Amino acid sequence: MTSTDDLSFAADFAPATYDDWRKLVDGVLKGAPFEKLVSKTYDGLAVEPIYRRTANATPIAGRPAAAPWQVMQRIDHPDPAAANAQAIHDLENGASGLEIEFAGGPGARGFGLVDATPETLKRLFDGVVFDAGISIALHPVIGRGNAGESLAGLIEGQHVDPAKVDLRVNYQALSTMAARGIAPAAWKEMEKPFAGVVCGLMGRGFRGPFVLADGRTVHDAGGSEAQELAFALSLAVAYLRMLEAGNIDLDAARAAISFRLTADADQFLTMAKFRALRVLWARIEAACGLAPKSAFVAAETAWRMLTQRDPYVNMLRATMATFAAGLAGADAITVLPHTLALGLPDAFARRIARNTQLVLLEESNLAKVSDPAAGSGGIESLTQALCETAWALFQEIEKAGGVFAALEQNLIQREVAATRAARESSIARRKEVLTGASAFPNLGEVQVAVLDVKPFETAPSGEANIKFEALSPMRLAASFERLRDRSDEILKAKGARPRVFLASLGTPADFTARATFARSFFEIGGIETVGSEGIADPAALAADFKASGAALACICSSDKVYAEGAEEAAKALQAAGARHIYLAGRASEQEQALRAGGVNEFIFAGGDALAALQQAYRLVVGA
Repeated sequence: MTSTDDLSFAADFAPATYDDWRKLVDGVLKGAPFEKLVSKTYDGLAVEPIYRRTANATPIAGRPAAAPWQVMQRIDHPDPAAANAQAIHDLENGASGLEIEFAGGPGARGFGLVDATPETLKRLFDGVVFDAGISIALHPVIGRGNAGESLAGLIEGQHVDPAKVDLRVNYQALSTMAARGIAPAAWKEMEKPFAGVVCGLMGRGFRGPFVLADGRTVHDAGGSEAQELAFALSLAVAYLRMLEAGNIDLDAARAAISFRLTADADQFLTMAKFRALRVLWARIEAACGLAPKSAFVAAETAWRMLTQRDPYVNMLRATMATFAAGLAGADAITVLPHTLALGLPDAFARRIARNTQLVLLEESNLAKVSDPAAGSGGIESLTQALCETAWALFQEIEKAGGVFAALEQNLIQREVAATRAARESSIARRKEVLTGASAFPNLGEVQVAVLDVKPFETAPSGEANIKFEALSPMRLAASFERLRDRSDEILKAKGARPRVFLASLGTPADFTARATFARSFFEIGGIETVGSEGIADPAALAADFKASGAALACICSSDKVYAEGAEEAAKALQAAGARHIYLAGRASEQEQALRAGGVNEFIFAGGDALAALQQAYRLVVGA
């Protein structure tokens, strides 16, 4: 038997310290500054590669310990009968709740029920047992009828105890007006009747919550994590004041408010954002003289991260977003189907959206651990930084007179627009990569099926007495997708896509890396690549270019080969009729000679790919 003396080797496996890791990192950096590895979020928060463990961290209370989140499923078919069939199927196949979308709502995405009449809701909920433990999240839309009142009447008509119905009537007037850029009246004029609606539902015995502080509007518009948090907090405070002014007890008023944030594919920032919301709301509760209680926080996977091209990658994005929101304590999660950016999702896409959550819940058991990020140096640091930044932005909104006044002054919109512009620049330069859209394109991908239901634009109903800049939704991939759409149109009309000739000089070792880069660069814009490899003779290169049918050319090789033959290659391509000649790589000391030889543009990692591709279309098709 081995004695304890023989176990002295355990000392060789002592836990590595922060300094130990730093020494290893510094060795790899070989004198380069450590700050080279530090990245920044769109809020300017530093994200370091190594953190110390946070000692004595207290878990942030989210949903009840070991309780699963609610698996919510969008119901957005405009036909009530078809929507009913979807709802019944979803509930029978793993969904624990239904998200009811109405046309014209900020999250409808071009679909949703066209009205909220009692007849429509009766058809929608036919066969649904309201008190069977399912959750219903209703999203009433200004000017489309009072969905909350209609559904309450339907439930009461079936003699169901309202207290046994898990119903969230997500009135969200302020975020809807922010998304539309119009308001029927000043918020002060709307507060009293709005509070009266909530009082009415509370008086009928429904538990709620009844008002949604929806940060998603800012996220959809391209905003940052701190901006989304500040907006959600400002909404909640505005609703809290409204309900208190409506003679609702402050404790009951805060219970009538729920939150929704967007979960995207950035796992750590998403987790930090959801954790930060609970910390910040607890601070507001304490300032109101209330003992903090865990608010109901719903999550929805991000609309802006969805791509139309290679949409199956959206499944992976949604999985990461769901993973992050679930671990961060979200009470309910809605996964946007991976084909939603293309149209109304079919049964397959809806099943994947459900199963994304069910696999994480039932096979990965994510809900079994409460706040696993507690003590993690990186996520704790991000949580704290987001709290500080979001609180400062929240104070700015409050100093402006509250969220409605800040919208009237375009304060929120200006800050979101600045972040959106920075984000769009990063996308254009492919510093923020979208697989299938801005990287790794597939010009021959098969079209994905969606239901044959046309999306519709619903103009805001009612009078617009007050106007301000709208927080309009965006998708990150849209600018590149427009180029791909243009390519498809040209292919359909002319039988061929726009082409660029890749003039690969030297040996495969010389040109493979940059030819691969150039192929991806042009094909993300729908420009097909053709070419020759290893031809050194300018006359042969010119002949190959003419035979390719391309109007554009790109020289690809190593810096050494460029020095030896790029100028002559450019002259040959120009003489052969190339309208525009690119060179894969950054401009060097040869730039003047290369441009004199015919090179018009240099393409490289970090350059503005979107602008270059848009210019290419102007050169090829004049538009």
